[in-house]
Amino acid sequence: MSFISRLALVPAAIAAFAFMPMAANAQDTVTWRVQSHWPQSSSSYSDSLEHLRDVLDERTGGRLKLELHAAGGLFGHDEIFNATRRGIIQMGTISPAYIMGEVPTAGIANGLPNAFQNTWEAAYFFKHLGFEDMVREEAAQHGIFYSTDKVYPTEMVLVRKPESMDDFRSLNIRSSGTLQTFLTAAGAASNSIAGAELYQALTSGIVDGAHWGAVQGALSMSLYEVAKYHVRPPLNIGGIDAFVVNQEAIDALPEDVQQIFYNAMEEQFWRRTNEYIYQEQVALARAQAEHNVEVIELPEDVRTQMLQAAQQTWEQERARGGKAAEAMEMLEAFLTELGHL
Repeated sequence: MSFISRLALVPAAIAAFAFMPMAANAQDTVTWRVQSHWPQSSSSYSDSLEHLRDVLDERTGGRLKLELHAAGGLFGHDEIFNATRRGIIQMGTISPAYIMGEVPTAGIANGLPNAFQNTWEAAYFFKHLGFEDMVREEAAQHGIFYSTDKVYPTEMVLVRKPESMDDFRSLNIRSSGTLQTFLTAAGAASNSIAGAELYQALTSGIVDGAHWGAVQGALSMSLYEVAKYHVRPPLNIGGIDAFVVNQEAIDALPEDVQQIFYNAMEEQFWRRTNEYIYQEQVALARAQAEHNVEVIELPEDVRTQMLQAAQQTWEQERARGGKAAEAMEMLEAFLTELGHL
């Protein structure tokens, strides 16, 4: 080949070389679509999901990016698990209450009434005693990696203060999962409403009360504009929010990115659990100052009925058998050791 012929090939070679880094970078960057059950107004959307997105982007040097979609953006809250399982999306956030049919331990993960008295107890049960591993084993049968976002209390807000059992029976409360069964057994009417529709349901009188996390959840969703009564003690303490991730999507990542991802998910649990405790106190002070929120207890006869309903709920979860029954035995032994039973 002559010098002139070789020279003619230089521009083509330069052009090809110029595209090589761009192709490599495109190949190294993986983008996951993430459907959340949290509306964008929910405090957990920013404090949990957006924070995790930023952490993964930074720690992987931009090699793993999360494309976030708020509640209802791609799928309904009850479709997220299956969409993730099928690989239509790579990741989602859910309440375990939505997957009790697929994952038998999900009802316990969502939190049983009259169980834990403090957040640290739930954290110890999930992480140190191995309960979360049980949930993960069941979710893995569907090709899903399951990771609890945080453990925290669930507390109701009401538009009116019940003074008797009859008052409580007249309430229609937005709930989900195990707690919906529990509240119905305790005497109140209860139905499930998606987070994106909750504010409208409350303001229009479709429901008289609701739970969306605890204080900061209610505050971020503007529920205190209508519901001025905040009920304590909590209905439960549990892992009420969780991440579900397509396992094949994780396995397709480079090994170092996989490790960064798993480490970030574990860190997420402890960071958000501790952060939530602090934020609850700050949110309550703000709710009381800005919305004249009153913290109340339910009447004694209502609390007695709720205790009986809680026992029924426990037996229903035990009756699922398998790991659910095993988890119930572990829970009762733990609570007995703590002096709660």
